[in-house]
Amino acid sequence: MLLAGENFGCGSSREHAVWALAEYGIRAVIAPSFAPIFRGNCVRNGILPVILDVASIARLADSMAADPQHLRVTVDLHRQRVAGPGDLEFAFELDTESREMLLEGLDAIDLTLKHRAAIESFHARDRAQRPWIYLQ
Repeated sequence: MLLAGENFGCGSSREHAVWALAEYGIRAVIAPSFAPIFRGNCVRNGILPVILDVASIARLADSMAADPQHLRVTVDLHRQRVAGPGDLEFAFELDTESREMLLEGLDAIDLTLKHRAAIESFHARDRAQRPWIYLQ
């Protein structure tokens, strides 16, 4: 878990930045905002980008200051909640596609293939309606 500041990941649009966080064991980053490319790279590489306001992040950091080795911040993606010491709890939003990808360990191709039956059905209908398109 990493608590961070505004526009986290700005200047780190290459996936290597996210790979480094993952290799270090970071599974979630909590920040007030993310650079858009960095945020997308996080989701594609299994790191949860959580957006919380500055005051909430400061409260989490302050609650950890007494004993950072033993006190914990937890993130529950199912419930979309961040919890900290002393009954701190904050809700966060995450778009449906990103949430699904992270919960199910999917990449963009896997997400598309969840609709395989519909894709194959379209392909069959299209082949019947426009057979000349499929001539080789």
